[in-house]
Amino acid sequence: MLRLLLVLSTVASLLAGPALAQPAGASIFGVWRNPKDSVHVDVRPCGKGACGFVVWASAKAQADAREGGTQNLVGLELFRNLVEQPDGRWRGKVFVPDLNATFSGSAEVLDAGRLRARGCLIANIACKSQIWTRVAPAVD
Repeated sequence: MLRLLLVLSTVASLLAGPALAQPAGASIFGVWRNPKDSVHVDVRPCGKGACGFVVWASAKAQADAREGGTQNLVGLELFRNLVEQPDGRWRGKVFVPDLNATFSGSAEVLDAGRLRARGCLIANIACKSQIWTRVAPAVD
């Protein structure tokens, strides 16, 4: 059960919930950290949308990823095929290294410094959301 809660927390930290239009001047692009400050992800333009790569991870996060079968957490693409929706929400896929599995989700920029992340294991069941904080703006 604890493993399931950790998984939900990880998925939630990468996904977002109900969205309103993206605030003026706010962008999903840049470096974001999860609430525990154990992972930093650089979200950047990728194809027709966005993707996010781990640029920093704590020793514990790296050990948890290795335990789940992911040897190199830093440099790993966690956010895949994120596409902006008309309401400003970004929807796509998130890879969870601890489980070696990919889930669907979305991300909502609340303002220039905060991103709401929400995720569900299966069809809106066992859902959780978190607020991520911007570490650095996007680099052109």
